[in-house]
Amino acid sequence: MAGSSECLAYIVNSQARRNADVHEKLLPAVGKLQPGTGSETRRRLLLPIRWTPHLIWLLSLPLLLFLSLPLVAIVARLPLTRLASSLMNPQIQNAVGMSMGTTLVTTLVTVCLGTPVSYLLARRRFALRRAVDTLVDLPCVLPPAVAGVALLMTFGRRGLLGNLLQQWDIEIAFTWVAVVMAQTFVAAPFYVKGAVLGFAGVDRELEQAAALDGANNLQVFRHVTLPLAWSGLLSGCVMTWARALGEFGATIIFAGNFPGRTQTMPLAIYIGFEMDLTVALTLAVIMVGCSFLVLMLVKGLLRQEICVDLSP
Repeated sequence: MAGSSECLAYIVNSQARRNADVHEKLLPAVGKLQPGTGSETRRRLLLPIRWTPHLIWLLSLPLLLFLSLPLVAIVARLPLTRLASSLMNPQIQNAVGMSMGTTLVTTLVTVCLGTPVSYLLARRRFALRRAVDTLVDLPCVLPPAVAGVALLMTFGRRGLLGNLLQQWDIEIAFTWVAVVMAQTFVAAPFYVKGAVLGFAGVDRELEQAAALDGANNLQVFRHVTLPLAWSGLLSGCVMTWARALGEFGATIIFAGNFPGRTQTMPLAIYIGFEMDLTVALTLAVIMVGCSFLVLMLVKGLLRQEICVDLSP
């Protein structure tokens, strides 16, 4: 199997070739300049466009304020003393436990079922590939309520598979299993898309080099493909978990809103607006904090922070 130094050298050389290709594509544009054009103009054409710091901050400010102000309003409306006391509320504890447990199961199920689909879309070209790819994307654009109705019409007592499930004495609708299924239906595409990008970015020559050294398909996938695609897989897992954590429409239709049984945090927030606003605000703060911390942690692990040169 190729050594780590050889793999690193290959990656560096590949990046250098890509940079050279971009440079070659710019050369025809430089050649079209008039003969009297100064060398400074030619040099600037090959340099990246630079924006003034004040202008780019001014253009970014409206969206940043729009995204941050509602989150600040939630935290400001709930003092820390009320937040601490609300955490002892059994309704909040049950909702948090249900959400964390079901989203973890959803993520694990999605990884097990979605990884083969991701690998298929990333590495194989077949007649119905576009149809399969569209099918995977469909839950992302469907209203969650439609997803809930579809699941209920399939796995409910009077659904497509209802009679078969009753013969085996299996009840899915309005149970915690229905919560997991609803979350998986709407969140799985996020993992599949992230994993597809991860698998597609793996250099096939590295896999071929491992195969030539005697590794079988499973060993190549485990020791070469997965380590090189892990960033895409991890990003997909986090996006799936975050989408499952916020799932509402499909869950309330397919699983119902029963405290301690199927009530997740979004469902408890919905009820909290009618019965106890403090419960809704507390759960909202918990969801915002958990999502923000998890995303920050993953971005730190993947080192995906965007570094922008703001020098004039």
